[in-house]
Amino acid sequence: MTNRRTLIVGGGPAAHRLVDALVSRGAGGRSIVVVAEEPYLPYDRVQLSKRLADGTVDLTLEPASPWEAESVSLRVGEAVTAIDRAGKTVTTSDGAVLGYDDLVLATGSSAPVPDIPGAETARVYRTIDDVDALVAEVTELRQRLGRTPRVAVAGGGLLGLEAAGGVAALGAEAVIIHSGGWLMSAQLDEGAGQALGRLIAARGVDLHLGTRPQRIECGEDGLPVSVRCTDGRRVPADIVVFAIGIRARDELARAAGIETAERGGVIVDEACRTSDPSIWAIGEVAAIDGRTIGLVAPANAMAETVADRLLGGDATFTTVDDATKLKLSGVDVASFGDAFGREPGALEIVYADPARGLYQKLVVSDDARTLLGGVFVGDAAPYAGLRPLLGRELDAEPAAYLSAAGAEPPAGGSLPDDAFVCSCNNVTAGAVRAAVGEGCHELGALKTCTRAGTQCGSCVPLVKKLLEAELTAAGATVSRALCEHFDLSRQELFESIRVRGLSSWEDTLGLLGRGRGCDICKPAVGSILASQHGQYPLDGGLGPLQDTNDRALANMQKDGTYSVVPRIPGGEITPQKLAVIAQVATDFDLYTKITGGQRIDLFGARLDQLPDIWRRLVDAGFESGQAYGKALRNVKSCVGSTWCRYGVQDSVGMAVGLELRYRGLRGPHKFKFGVSGCARECAEARGKDVGVIATDKGWNLYVGGNGGFQPAHAQLLASDLDDETLVRYIDRYLMYYIRTADRLQRTARWMEELDGGVDHVREVVVDDSLGLAAELEAAMARHVDTYEDEWAATLRDPERLRRFRSFVNAPGEADPSIARVEERGQRRPATVEERAQGAVLVAGARIPLRSDLDPDTVSGSGVTGGGA
Repeated sequence: MTNRRTLIVGGGPAAHRLVDALVSRGAGGRSIVVVAEEPYLPYDRVQLSKRLADGTVDLTLEPASPWEAESVSLRVGEAVTAIDRAGKTVTTSDGAVLGYDDLVLATGSSAPVPDIPGAETARVYRTIDDVDALVAEVTELRQRLGRTPRVAVAGGGLLGLEAAGGVAALGAEAVIIHSGGWLMSAQLDEGAGQALGRLIAARGVDLHLGTRPQRIECGEDGLPVSVRCTDGRRVPADIVVFAIGIRARDELARAAGIETAERGGVIVDEACRTSDPSIWAIGEVAAIDGRTIGLVAPANAMAETVADRLLGGDATFTTVDDATKLKLSGVDVASFGDAFGREPGALEIVYADPARGLYQKLVVSDDARTLLGGVFVGDAAPYAGLRPLLGRELDAEPAAYLSAAGAEPPAGGSLPDDAFVCSCNNVTAGAVRAAVGEGCHELGALKTCTRAGTQCGSCVPLVKKLLEAELTAAGATVSRALCEHFDLSRQELFESIRVRGLSSWEDTLGLLGRGRGCDICKPAVGSILASQHGQYPLDGGLGPLQDTNDRALANMQKDGTYSVVPRIPGGEITPQKLAVIAQVATDFDLYTKITGGQRIDLFGARLDQLPDIWRRLVDAGFESGQAYGKALRNVKSCVGSTWCRYGVQDSVGMAVGLELRYRGLRGPHKFKFGVSGCARECAEARGKDVGVIATDKGWNLYVGGNGGFQPAHAQLLASDLDDETLVRYIDRYLMYYIRTADRLQRTARWMEELDGGVDHVREVVVDDSLGLAAELEAAMARHVDTYEDEWAATLRDPERLRRFRSFVNAPGEADPSIARVEERGQRRPATVEERAQGAVLVAGARIPLRSDLDPDTVSGSGVTGGGA
């Protein structure tokens, strides 16, 4: 087996896994040549949507070390054009003729485009180049059209939803056209698909279901203007993207006379060997039982099978794990096993809550004991623990595993050793436990040792549970250390600082920590000191502890400028104050935007301009809105009984009172309030950390809600409260959260991890089960009594103002790197592409950014300058 030459055609994830498997096992003395058509190292196609959001993101698959091995030669940007089976050679696009002893086809798949009129103008969503081209086109269209481009994505499956979510994140208007009656119709049943559709539509994506494109209609410039569908409807579109599945890249095999499947793909046996005994196929090009599979886990399993066979083993590829867990357009979606309940006698246990956007289903055997499959939309927390139990008997009734109904997800400690924890890398619970026993006691080290969680990452929470269960069983203490400089958890650190009366970073580090600190512990300690003592966050050595935004008392934006957010309690503002904001925005040329929190953001302020802006705002009676801090952001309200005929309480008055009470209160994370004047819930209070909803008898108090990546509805804590009791309970709740939560932990996640959840919180806050009520109320009273607006305090002190200079040696000079482009009557940051297109105003003077352009010839490009 020595001195053999293995040639791999294709440079995708399957090829990467095969090379890694061969190299990690010593490669058996063989040389390995990989010919990759794309000009990149193998990258993670599952994460392409990240590339849409950030064109600089590196998707290169880890580990990258196989490409550095002496036995491996990687030829990128070169395609194999022909296979000579008799001579055992391949010819490449560069004219090279390469010999092989074993040839592995890992050519993957392409994104098909139907043969319809106008199809030549469409795009696909498959590669880095596809994504980069889409970003460039959206950017160019936004500038040329002077409006938000509309992107129609044909296909409502995994790729289509990823593409739609990605273009929406770019700021384009996304539309999905899908032939199925519901989204992801190949993976989800109708109930799950309908739930997913409601969630996707709620995020602003238009859905056109049960139809497909019949033609792309173009304008006089030859570019798309609309999509005409098979049912006659016309969907306006500036860009059309097809994501309707995959087509196996089997053209090389067909031309070489290798047997292929009727519906595409290279036919392989259980060893992944083709009809030619010297040629193998893995990944999306391989046809198993007549079908190809576009998922990571089967591709990795095929690669491992071929690696073993090439090194003399007898491994076989026997099963297809088509389990899927993704976050599509911000929505958790997962399915595994017999998700459609096709097994004879199968029972379905379903929890559906359209109001919460949740759908969970388990499929079990007719005796309700053996797990056959499952589907989750909106909350996929049970997936990681249930998927390894596929085909096994459950320890409890199936409904006990549905978290949407209030059940706890299965714990990792209950998994049998042979249950697969990580399907991407075929890692069992036993392998994880063995690695822990051999000394991998940190999550990072455990992932490195076992490779669990290093591909798609969906199993990481379960791997962590296994780690903690094993350490606990071994009598070891599971580390809750804040970081390497503090052995205490954030909760322990908070209590130690409080009991010892510490008020400085130096004393805290000297008594409770070691070293010099890091970007984890410094902001955490700064927040704890601020919440306990009500200190100005930049004095007394606290300034270096803070994040960039806290040091500037403003939010830094993508171009290095800052946003200014004055507090508008409850969203209530006088015309006179509105006039001040308008005049400030005009004088400093600031971009203005009304936020979802009923405030006004002023974007584009330079660091040196912040004091001048805030001096005018403070003089007009405004305060800092704390948009930069881990603190109370805002209290959103409806108009309540003051104006609304449905209102039963004064929600505006309550919102203003709450915002003025808790303004400036620092915590482990930001938190938001909502106050609704009736059950119609116009202020969306149940989506906030603290939600207050009026009743005929008073107020209902909800806690633990939030939006973001993991939305959570707030849970009812107490009902029909009078004003005084409501405020007292909120005092206790917030201070208990601040004292006991982990760093950067939102209230929803904090309550989830508390033993007893909302019931425990109710016992502490309402029933005073820990005897802390008076202490928590006193701590809040100290905050209220010592509150001082941070910008007002800054403006009174010349030393504090010294922080706000663009350049230490030239404090009056503006930052020359700021560039703007006009859009919809305001000026926003210029993109890299816009900077490259022509001249911009830099520090007030028009200069060309490209030497080959005359400034006079590009004055109509729409690119303008920054500065004040």
